[in-house]
Amino acid sequence: MNGRPGRDRDPLGRPRSARPRDALGRPLPVGAPGVERVPDDYAPSAGQALADAAGYLDRERPFHAHEVLEARWKTGPAAERPLWQGLAQICVGLTHLQRGNPRGASTLLARGAARTAEYVAGPPPVDLPEVVRVAGDLAVHPPADPATAIARVADLLRSGARAG
Repeated sequence: MNGRPGRDRDPLGRPRSARPRDALGRPLPVGAPGVERVPDDYAPSAGQALADAAGYLDRERPFHAHEVLEARWKTGPAAERPLWQGLAQICVGLTHLQRGNPRGASTLLARGAARTAEYVAGPPPVDLPEVVRVAGDLAVHPPADPATAIARVADLLRSGARAG
């Protein structure tokens, strides 16, 4: 099998990290206690992905919200991919903001806003113009307190989960 020797892999040979993670999504040493992870076989509906991601954001865990949205992009319809990739990138931007990396946060928030804006496959499950506006604004003007940005994005996802 290709890849680095000793790297964690799933039954199909794809790389999968078995290392535990902390609440901010940072990898911990093997065997260390970590927080619950999103299962590798998680395949949510659009509404469930939005609700679960908002729930993680409510607990200030944007990395885990990103994992939920990533699961949707990988298991949902191909035409929806820009929407879910963009939302996942926005959550990674929030993760960088939370970890004290404003430059990385700005890059990912802007990239997520642009990717989300590409979605044209049908009626979006969230207010896309507002998501793009909020993420773009956060990219240019990151708040001193990441919790306010995380809460704002959680509200946007939650409103989509209620509508769907």
